[in-house]
Amino acid sequence: MTNSPTTAAAIAAASFTIIRTELAERGLQLAPPLAAVVERVIHSTADFEFATLLQASPGALEAGVAALRRGCPVLTDVQMVRAGISERRVQALGGALHCLIDEASAPGAANPAGITRSAAGIRAAHARGLLDGAVVAVGNAPTALYELLRCADAGARPALTIGVPVGFVNTVESKAALVARDDLSWIVATGRKGGSTVAVAIVNALLRLAAGADNAEVDP
Repeated sequence: MTNSPTTAAAIAAASFTIIRTELAERGLQLAPPLAAVVERVIHSTADFEFATLLQASPGALEAGVAALRRGCPVLTDVQMVRAGISERRVQALGGALHCLIDEASAPGAANPAGITRSAAGIRAAHARGLLDGAVVAVGNAPTALYELLRCADAGARPALTIGVPVGFVNTVESKAALVARDDLSWIVATGRKGGSTVAVAIVNALLRLAAGADNAEVDP
C-alpha cells in the first residue's frame, strides 16, 4: 500500500499504464484510434479479452470522431448507456444526447407494433430524423440493433453504429447482421460479451479523441 496513488489523476494514470503494459506483454499492439477505444473498454471492465473481441469496419472510428466534432446527435438504446456518457463532452462539441426508450414506453407504444421498448425508441429516433449522421450506441438490446438495421434499409445513415449488446438471445446474430453491412460504419464486440458499460466506454473514448484528450486525463 505504500506509495500507492491516492488522487483521481494518479489512479487514472497508473491504471492506463498497467493496461498499456499488459497489452504489450500479451503482444497486442493496436493502432489508433482503436487502441484508445480498447484501452477505455478494458479500464471499464478489467477484461483484456475485449482487445480481440472489438472489431471495427475500415474508417468507422474515424467517421465517429469526425461526426462528434461536427456536433452530431448521440443516441442510445437504453437510459443506462445514456447516463454513463459524458454529456458535458457531447455538448461541448455542439451535440446532444438522446434516448427515446421512455417516450416509446408510454402505454401502448411498443406492444401494438410487436417490438420491444428499445426497438421502439430507435424507430422513434428514425421518425424524428435523429439517426442520420448520428453516433448510435446499442449496449443492451439486440432488438434495438435489428431495428436500426431495418431503419438503415429504409434509408437511415448513422455516422457510426456501436453494436455491443450482451446476452444469449439474438445477441451474436444481431452483431453478425451489422458486420455483414458494407453500407454502414460499425464497431462491435463479437460473441456474447458487451453491455451498457462497454457501449459507454466506447462513446466516451471517441469523445475524448474528438476533444484531443488522453484516456488517462481525468474529467474536471
